[in-house]
Amino acid sequence: MRHPILTTTVMACGLVLSACEQKGEEAVDRAFQEVNVIDETNLNDVMLNAANPNEAVTYFHRAVSKNPGRTDLQRGLAISLTRAKRNTEAVAAWSKLTTMKGTTVEDKVNFAGALVRNGEWKRAEEVLNAIPPTHETFKRYRLEAIVADANKDWERADAFYETAVGLTTRPAGVMNNWGYSKLTRGDFAEAEKLFTEAIRQDPSLYTAKNNLVLARSAQGNYTLPVIPMNQVERAQLLNTMAISAVKRGDVATAKNLFRDAIATHPQHYDEAARSLAALEEA
Repeated sequence: MRHPILTTTVMACGLVLSACEQKGEEAVDRAFQEVNVIDETNLNDVMLNAANPNEAVTYFHRAVSKNPGRTDLQRGLAISLTRAKRNTEAVAAWSKLTTMKGTTVEDKVNFAGALVRNGEWKRAEEVLNAIPPTHETFKRYRLEAIVADANKDWERADAFYETAVGLTTRPAGVMNNWGYSKLTRGDFAEAEKLFTEAIRQDPSLYTAKNNLVLARSAQGNYTLPVIPMNQVERAQLLNTMAISAVKRGDVATAKNLFRDAIATHPQHYDEAARSLAALEEA
């Protein structure tokens, strides 16, 4: 008579154990899911910051195809395409991101930047105009300045460059851009000041050094500025001055500068040698 009771008890225990096992499995699954989320977040950061850009593009392409509604993954794809200099694809990725739920104002700024890099000036201007004026960042105003430059709206360009300089602790790059804008307008003296200041902020910025030499040469000044430079840079800057002298018709000066560049360079300076030979033959 006790057997039915015992059987019932055993079955009940079995059900309890089964339920416990199921709950245990669910708990383990949840734990693994949480670990996977953490791992994915770390992997996303690694791919964005350290990986080869094209490898990151492949990673985020795959991730977006599996999770098309994830704004963080779409943003990762857009950033990776930008880093890989795949500008047309980057424009498409940023454009899609700005239509998704959870997009930010900074995403729109980055979209405008992608358009600028792709030479789509009109679209870039439209995107920037749609950004609230309360969003005051260095990146936004730098892009505003570049677009104004492209439109030859010098007054707005100068205002935006000045604002951008005040919003960063590393203004050398934007000072170089501003100086180049002045150079293209023919304001050589002001360009020289801006390039000099850019080099003071970042002595390793060779582009600013080269631009400074162009600004001085345009004023007929063919002496090297007193700035930090190694022997190779010195030879390259002398070569730049020589080319500027040729364009100004100062052929005799150009020949001497080419000779100085060849003598200064620690190795054979083929470019300067060919230019000098061409001048002497002419």
